[in-house]
Amino acid sequence: MMVFAQLSVVSAQESALQRLDTGDEIRGWDAVGRLNMGKRSFCTGALIAPNLVLTAAHCLFDSKTGVRINPKDIEFLAGWRNGRAAAYRGVKHAVAHPEYVYGGGDKLTRVSYDLALLELDQPIRMVSITPFETDLTPHKGDAVGVVSYAKDRSEAPSLQEVCHVLNQEERLLVLSCNVDFGSSGAPIFSIRDGVARVVSVVSSKADYGGEAVALGTNLQGPLQTLKASLEAESSPFQKSDPSLRAMEAGAGSTAKFIKP
Repeated sequence: MMVFAQLSVVSAQESALQRLDTGDEIRGWDAVGRLNMGKRSFCTGALIAPNLVLTAAHCLFDSKTGVRINPKDIEFLAGWRNGRAAAYRGVKHAVAHPEYVYGGGDKLTRVSYDLALLELDQPIRMVSITPFETDLTPHKGDAVGVVSYAKDRSEAPSLQEVCHVLNQEERLLVLSCNVDFGSSGAPIFSIRDGVARVVSVVSSKADYGGEAVALGTNLQGPLQTLKASLEAESSPFQKSDPSLRAMEAGAGSTAKFIKP
């Protein structure tokens, strides 16, 4: 189990959120978009291929009923800013990681597999929108950044250029990034050779001893499994959807988890 008491948030080193309101400010970040999940909620997602959006698995479920949201009711708004998007797309297929169980299992384990992949109904092929590459998992102490939508800032994305990896486990990152409701699925970036690459996805925020931290899913391994699951989506021999499994009994945790 994660020992949160050992974490030390170095807030003085973190940059503030910057709202990306203008065309110049959002340039290069248009592949991040708002995901409208039916009519009642939204998440954040990032384009990692012309037809693929990466987000959090729990976004695929109605938070009130626990029922899986129909992919046809999901819309990706690339670069959504002040009432307009650079591209609008529907979703053809949506898969959660096979090991993810909504509302069940140990909370930290659930975060480790909180990853989903959406196949758009049409690829986005625009010069101004370049899908992000993914990269290796960052290490404890590394600087990262995040672009997200959230409560009270749902009409334009916000960039936090510098936050840090506070701790790292095999499939989970603890981060000092500023996230809130709606930030679920937001891409965590590393900057290498001047290029932003996705290294994690925001799963949740946690409150421990008055310190706010963000929890992110490790992409290595889980992302490849997720891509294989998407490829098998239309196969008659595919395994049953993990969302249909019986809920497992939840294990206790000393941290208070809140799904952004």
